[in-house]
Amino acid sequence: MLRLIATSLCLRCQHVPVLPSNLRACSTLSSVENQQTVEALYELSVNIQKVRKLKGWVLHQNPAYTKEVAGLLRNMGASGPIIAHILAVHPEAVLCNPEQLQTQQELWMSVCPNHRELIGVIEKFPASFFTASSHHENQRKNIAYFQSLNLNKRIITKLMASAPQSFGRPVEQNQLMVCTLQQAYKELGGDEANMKIWLQKLMSQNPFVLLKPPEMLTQNLVFLKNRGFTTSELLRLLSKLRGFVTELNPDSMCRTLAFSQEAIGCSDAELREVILNCPALLYYPESTLTERFEGLFSAGISMSQIIQTPTVLELTTQIVNYRINRLKARGYDISAGSLDIINGTKKDFEMSFGKLQLRRERPLFNPVAPLKADD
Repeated sequence: MLRLIATSLCLRCQHVPVLPSNLRACSTLSSVENQQTVEALYELSVNIQKVRKLKGWVLHQNPAYTKEVAGLLRNMGASGPIIAHILAVHPEAVLCNPEQLQTQQELWMSVCPNHRELIGVIEKFPASFFTASSHHENQRKNIAYFQSLNLNKRIITKLMASAPQSFGRPVEQNQLMVCTLQQAYKELGGDEANMKIWLQKLMSQNPFVLLKPPEMLTQNLVFLKNRGFTTSELLRLLSKLRGFVTELNPDSMCRTLAFSQEAIGCSDAELREVILNCPALLYYPESTLTERFEGLFSAGISMSQIIQTPTVLELTTQIVNYRINRLKARGYDISAGSLDIINGTKKDFEMSFGKLQLRRERPLFNPVAPLKADD
């Protein structure tokens, strides 16, 4: 009998939603939905069925501040459809205390140029704005620190939106990572006058770089230096990897370099040149590289072409085949020409393809060629 009761209780517990830690202290879970919350969301044209399906536990919370949150967003210039969208994808927002949200708004407005841009950020990253009040002091200190570095306000806004964890933790941790990046830049021969721009670009391209252990950056640079890369080459790599150098580790790079060297059949010096032209090779696993090499070979592309344009390995096999088929339809033989035409982003390819089509449709006029005259 006791076993039966225990089993029944366990099954019931499995259906009880777990609250996020930042909401447990100020919200009470009820067995029935909070009708005031449901009615307020209906009035705002929020997709209630979507909320019930994805985050139904929110509707069981008390207290909730649906009207107050909607009013704050409306006062910042958000339209009805935008408010409905924000509350549908992040309904936890209605559990945030209005006074705490006012503090959050003031913090964000210290880096956002106007309310319109802040609403754009909230629409894309609602979880970054509707955070726990316990983070406010850390946020304030981190904002002040990044402002002291004279970073562009838009960069700080992007960091807060994309990697809010960086601002919710003690400022000392961010200071340590930034100092490590600055030290690496200077030791590799970087121009101190350009360091701010370099740092801004690095963090905007990979906001999560701040969350990585500083020693990981040091270990990776030491590994690459031991593989023969000079300090100037390491600086190029550090810049081209766009902060993803902290996503790597010596073991994975060692495996990838060994595989690439065997596949290409080149010397250490030649491999370094390939890596400098295509740093992405450092973080692709062997399985991905195998698939992409085989895809290029099956399309009639030679290894010498790949070595000349190694960045083609950054493209998936599906993208390569799609672009090659479009070129074939125009009579272009990719195996006999440069891979530059299929390289790059979608926009780059469309531009190259458009120029190729234009050249074929409009033959060049030779002003010195003799004109044919009728007999």
